[in-house]
Amino acid sequence: MTPRMVRCLALSFASFLLPLAAALPAQVDKPQGAPPKTPPAKAAHVFENGEAQEVAAFKSRRDWVRHFLWVEAPFDSDGDGKPDRLHVDVTRPQQTDSEGLQVPVVYETSPYFAGTGPMNLDYYWDVHQEVGAAPAPRAAMQPIAFGKQPGMITPPQRNGEANRWLSRGYAVVRSCSPGTGWSQGCATIGGPNEAAAPKAVIDWLCGRAKGFTTLDGKEEVKAAWCTGKVGMIGTSYNGTLPVAAATTGVEGLAAIIPIAPATSWYGYYRSNGLVRSPGGYPGEDMDVLFDFVASGDPQRRGWCIEKVRDVELRLGIDRVSGDYNDFWAARDYSKQLSNWKAAALMAHGFNDWNVMPEQSVSIYAALKQKGVPCMAFFHQWGHMDNVPFKLMNRWFTRFLFGIDNGVEQDPKAWIVRENDKASAPTPYADYPHPDAAAVVLHPQAGGLGVGAFGDQAGQGKETLVDDAEQSGAVLAAAEQSEHRLLYVTAPLTAPLHLSGTARLQIKLAADKPATNLSVWLVSLPWTKSRKPTDDIITRGWADPQNRLSLRESKPLVPGEFVELAFDLQPDDQVIAVGERIGLMIFASDQEFTLRPKAGTKVTIDLSGTALTLPVVGGGEAFRKAFAPESKR
Repeated sequence: MTPRMVRCLALSFASFLLPLAAALPAQVDKPQGAPPKTPPAKAAHVFENGEAQEVAAFKSRRDWVRHFLWVEAPFDSDGDGKPDRLHVDVTRPQQTDSEGLQVPVVYETSPYFAGTGPMNLDYYWDVHQEVGAAPAPRAAMQPIAFGKQPGMITPPQRNGEANRWLSRGYAVVRSCSPGTGWSQGCATIGGPNEAAAPKAVIDWLCGRAKGFTTLDGKEEVKAAWCTGKVGMIGTSYNGTLPVAAATTGVEGLAAIIPIAPATSWYGYYRSNGLVRSPGGYPGEDMDVLFDFVASGDPQRRGWCIEKVRDVELRLGIDRVSGDYNDFWAARDYSKQLSNWKAAALMAHGFNDWNVMPEQSVSIYAALKQKGVPCMAFFHQWGHMDNVPFKLMNRWFTRFLFGIDNGVEQDPKAWIVRENDKASAPTPYADYPHPDAAAVVLHPQAGGLGVGAFGDQAGQGKETLVDDAEQSGAVLAAAEQSEHRLLYVTAPLTAPLHLSGTARLQIKLAADKPATNLSVWLVSLPWTKSRKPTDDIITRGWADPQNRLSLRESKPLVPGEFVELAFDLQPDDQVIAVGERIGLMIFASDQEFTLRPKAGTKVTIDLSGTALTLPVVGGGEAFRKAFAPESKR
């Protein structure tokens, strides 16, 4: 059979089969053999019980995408005539590249990422000076070494936030504050660029600002992998910056978790008109903190030192009077809430004597009034991050992923009770406790030893002699001392729950135009325990010269009595059975105030002095706490 014949036969056979094929069911045409492979499912977020869960596909650190860039900010804070660029790094799941996955962002910004100066008190202000006097010059801190070349801001193995959030399908972004590390600009310690800088990074994440691959280049990098939802987190200064960013009202900042933030720089370095140091750092102030964080390009540091540290900061802080002024007002975020939209989980320790608890309590109260979603986590310890991850996970799951997990209906306040772990806080309807009510207590004569403290108004006058060399702990433990006045209740016969802010009204005179005034509320007997709640209930400080206004000091007329009132730091504490509540009034507080020469005499008029305590259950609960068991 010739090839031509074969082709003709084939064509004839095909012409016969075509009509037949059209009449047969479709499956006859399917190819034989193994079925085609189903493409693997794309990685997806998983939520259970209202929380983002770990996903195996996101957990491999080796697969995470890491890169750094510079975001152009809308300001020039270092005077070089060009917009500052901010050093940013990104760690994200590899599926944001391989599968086009979009993810929300957990963002932390800091002035500390590139290193800090020495914690050496030789570079701080000398606190041995008279109240109201000009301070002696201080030595400038040794300059911070500058990095040899840019890169990821923090080595991945030390990146706690990435380890917590990447496996749950978030990206983690970090940036150096202006004037630190490879971020251009000047550190301004609460200046406007510290709020505008994280805003610029969030604008970049949301496609509204430019990012570049190099510090001075033109090659752009975009964040197409971001959903446009950002949550900020951080502790201490790193917790202050989310608050600053939230005041801008930047679109995309959906939630923040500021832990122990300084929401008012005046409240960090001053107290009711008094020059006061943060606990543990006598003599620290804004310009000292500038030296401590100014790790930016040495070529611009000189300009920043001259224009910012030595002019704006040193003139603004006014270490002579301690008065509130426009400089401090511009650094008071509690006065800048009109644009705030971000849901806020505020966290703080009631025994944080570095950043005082009032800093978070005031913002929490203001956000409630504003109607912004907010929640509070408070604990009994000091300056630390111990927020349960479950709370943070629920918060970000709700506001960054949009999962309706009911967090808005959760208890508004979580407080770690005195003997509990941070992982097991007690829920409350709110803070302060909704059942807290004012109870007024009065000191009675005998304070050089131990005077009574109760509901009967005191009479007469009592005088103490200032001596900054006597520590508050020694004074509280002493059975008698001329350097303090101590007024104490009877022992408790039932636990007493305090929740809120105590307020002191006091009438006093001094034999000098100026004096420190310090107040401790203590739980006695003094035990010298390392457990914070065993001895200190709360504390407060004030300058009697500012009795009429925080903005103006009016010197005292020696021997002339004046009246003033001020808040102590907020607290939530259950005072145990057998304890006695003591009000200790003294002048200079060795840990916190200036230390003038000993000898100033301060006289208290007991008839014009009283402390208002926030007691859960009010007066009835207070009376029962001191009544014999048979009468409760």
